[in-house]
Amino acid sequence: MPYASIDDLPPPLQSHLPIHAQEIYVGAFNSAWVEYAARGPLKREKTAHRVAWAAVKRKYEKFGDRWVPRE
Repeated sequence: MPYASIDDLPPPLQSHLPIHAQEIYVGAFNSAWVEYAARGPLKREKTAHRVAWAAVKRKYEKFGDRWVPRE
């Protein structure tokens, strides 16, 4: 189900991702949720999460235990 805001993200995402990365995640997830509606509920959600993570990883990389902006 789409997220209304970053406050609706699961606690692990909120605690590990910077605010900007959370915003990217929510935007990408919600967009993918709409785009892949025909895939059925389980595949739709899994695909939306994968798209969201891919969007975050384009702008951020994990350095140790922190997510930092790519240069």
